[in-house]
Amino acid sequence: MALTRAEINQRSNEKRGIKNKGFKLNVDDIAMIKQTAIDFNMSEAKLVVEAIKFFKDNKKAS
Repeated sequence: MALTRAEINQRSNEKRGIKNKGFKLNVDDIAMIKQTAIDFNMSEAKLVVEAIKFFKDNKKAS
């Protein structure tokens, strides 16, 4: 039985340990994330993860 594109993508994501996460954000915040990712030459996902790690590390120090 042939797999659909969605099934292939789902299996691939599971194999790589990736899961989709969606947020409803203000359009200005989305624009800021997009521009910051461009400025730092990184993906938006990587920017968000790095920002959370930075926040967590600096919050511990406080």
